[in-house]
Amino acid sequence: MTTAAPPLVLASSSPFRRSLLQRLGLTFSCHSPDIDESRRPGETPVELVLRLAREKARAVAQEYPGALIIGSDQVAVTADGEVLGKPGSRDKAIHQLEASSDSTVTFQTGLCLLNSATGRDQCGCEPFTVHFRRLSRATIERYVDQEQPLNCAGSFKSEGLGIVLFKALEGRDPNALIGLPLIMLTDFLATEGVALPPER
Repeated sequence: MTTAAPPLVLASSSPFRRSLLQRLGLTFSCHSPDIDESRRPGETPVELVLRLAREKARAVAQEYPGALIIGSDQVAVTADGEVLGKPGSRDKAIHQLEASSDSTVTFQTGLCLLNSATGRDQCGCEPFTVHFRRLSRATIERYVDQEQPLNCAGSFKSEGLGIVLFKALEGRDPNALIGLPLIMLTDFLATEGVALPPER
């Protein structure tokens, strides 16, 4: 007799992460964590996303005993080490993309899978680098006006029209760029005994 897998919870309100997780064919629920996402003094981008991924999972764990909880967080880092947040406005999005023109931005995506029954967590960080074309102001403005990437770190949506901004993509898992490293998550789930593809 097969033991039922524990419930799976995505500690996120992101529609992008929800859509990515659906690709694995697993049944899951979503719960938005309430945590302070501020960067601490001296904290590196990798340290930041690992800490926030873990804190998101642990914040949700209190309400889901006996579940596997997925926490994830992402930052975009320029070639000179500047962390790019979500622009929030058209002007800031244009400024971010002008600064990224003919340069590289590396996305660091932290992942944590927490078993709330045992307290065991598995955490890791998946890097993915975007190499931008040389972009004119007119190209940037047309892109921002058409896709409105105001809630996206780095000011683009790689799964949409944002692909026209790039000359190359570099990394192990393109899903990490969108916000959830599925290859790493598959490894973590296997450690917890979750079969993929799932049994039907």
